[in-house]
Amino acid sequence: MFFLYFYNTIIILAILLFIKIHIYYIMKVLFLVVGKTEDSYLKTGIDKYIKRLKHYLSFELKVIPALKNNKNLSFELQKNKEGQLILQQLQSGDEIILLDEKGKLFDSVQFADFIEKKIINSSKRLVFIVGGPYGFSNDVYNKAMIKLSLSKMTFSHQMIRLFFVEQIYRAMTIINNQPYHHV
Repeated sequence: MFFLYFYNTIIILAILLFIKIHIYYIMKVLFLVVGKTEDSYLKTGIDKYIKRLKHYLSFELKVIPALKNNKNLSFELQKNKEGQLILQQLQSGDEIILLDEKGKLFDSVQFADFIEKKIINSSKRLVFIVGGPYGFSNDVYNKAMIKLSLSKMTFSHQMIRLFFVEQIYRAMTIINNQPYHHV
């Protein structure tokens, strides 16, 4: 009797694990950034965490080329032109989350809970966006479901890429009860 109970429990856990893993691979996460990453040490760190993330979910970093000849553009016009390029990358059903200094703050465990809920309850793609140096156009703000901040401090748009990819990786290890995150 005990063996049968134990066997059924193992089967149920295996099925739940399969469903959980399957849900993660169905969900796609797109990380949109404006302008290429300039410093090699940042590229190396970003690549390291993207490679690690592939074990957990479908993750893509997509770079929107920086505007050319923008010295004569006002900040507002530059935001609008970048906004058009960002909006061209979006698909119907995307859940858009802006990384914005005025966004909601989470600690790492709260962020992991947020990510897990989004993965389970969201549509096909979560899209996280880092705008250009002057922020987002109103059109991009209007498309966003939520604004998220990684800190009360301000970081360069280059560095925030590495910090964000590491936090997504950390969230996935927390969700999967793996030892990367130490409380």
